[in-house]
Amino acid sequence: MSASASHWRSYLGAIVSHERQRLEHFQRAEDILLTLLEDVHARDPRFLVDYARNLEAFEFALCTSEDAVTVEVPLRINGDALRVLACWPGDAPAGHCLGLGTCCLEVPSPGTDLEDWTSTVGVMEQGGGMGCLVPGKVLQHLKELLVSAIVRCQRLFLFQPGDLSAENLQEDAMELSLLIRGGWKTIRFDIVPVVRRRQEPLWLKGRQKDRGFPEGSLWRATEEAHFVPASAHHWRSSTHLPILKLLRAVDTLKGHRLDSLRLLNQLRSQDWGEEGGKAGITFNHLKMVLLWSTELFPCPEDWQDLEGSVYRLLVILLRCLATRHLPHFLHLEENLFRGEAPDFASLYRKVESFARDPRRFLHFHFGLPARTDSWQTDPGTQALLQLPTEDRSYWDTAYFDILLSQFQVYRIQDSTRHSAMSQLLSKIQREIPQQS
Repeated sequence: MSASASHWRSYLGAIVSHERQRLEHFQRAEDILLTLLEDVHARDPRFLVDYARNLEAFEFALCTSEDAVTVEVPLRINGDALRVLACWPGDAPAGHCLGLGTCCLEVPSPGTDLEDWTSTVGVMEQGGGMGCLVPGKVLQHLKELLVSAIVRCQRLFLFQPGDLSAENLQEDAMELSLLIRGGWKTIRFDIVPVVRRRQEPLWLKGRQKDRGFPEGSLWRATEEAHFVPASAHHWRSSTHLPILKLLRAVDTLKGHRLDSLRLLNQLRSQDWGEEGGKAGITFNHLKMVLLWSTELFPCPEDWQDLEGSVYRLLVILLRCLATRHLPHFLHLEENLFRGEAPDFASLYRKVESFARDPRRFLHFHFGLPARTDSWQTDPGTQALLQLPTEDRSYWDTAYFDILLSQFQVYRIQDSTRHSAMSQLLSKIQREIPQQS
């Protein structure tokens, strides 16, 4: 069943060989972007230039596909002086749905050094005469500044013709998209204004602190809240940079965690993408699967060989596809598969077919994805994967150890884990007949 180690290594080696080149493309495009943002800042100092783009560069080099790069433009504003007012479904305009973490940012009283924003950009009046910072007006102002910066930089020949396209700035979206050429590759940058404020680091629903992660990394990743536009009148909490900080922390650990992400993302771009108008698995989904894998398999022994490391991610991904539920790592109540409307049955079949016969897929191709129409899923494995999500014992190391043994990649000698797996297996054997 298993592909030889040389197949795994050669496939990964080809992926990694392109990372340096991708990073060079990013840095060239980033130089143009920073030139524009510096001009924006010179015109309106309330929009700051964040030169610490190492996380975005890290993500771009890691991702094998052409996903957009999110660039947050911090506002020069005392976020701690704002009041965060949670929004309810009734607050949404007709035909709109407010997601989790949607809020308004209220200016509590005069004299809080926020007048330059509320007087120039505008406010949305609330009860009692209080005003809120309006994301739609902030976006519009930033858009106008970007257009002016582009015109000026072109007149001064600060970049070459064809280096930049601003045609997507006409779209009515919650980010400002620019296409910038870095070398021969064009990169899409999605620019969003962000309000930052301090917060108490997230308490992760009683989960073990820093389990599987370097000590203190969860605290450092979540000590600051980031609010970006959710609609013309509402903000939302963004976990984009906190998730990247956690990925960077994972990168400091020994083993093949990030190699597994690289490999599965290449498969995603080749074989697990959109099909028939249905959404596919995204790089953001795989990032979340990796973070869960890091927590659920905290032992360094789990990540010693590449094949076993990939299967740590695979069993969690299969579980999420079978139950149609991928919980956000920092917000358990958020299901990242909600609203995506992917073809779960087709995606599950593709992922399981790789798990059963990886050697058939460990090669590069540029045509149609590998066919899995004739692949018959294993009913025993499916029954195991579809156990009720409400039972938290089916989202823990022992449960996923059982799944690893199903794919014959469980090579852990820890007697405590063997005992936990045996106890849970006895429970499952009683559960599965009831499921059928």
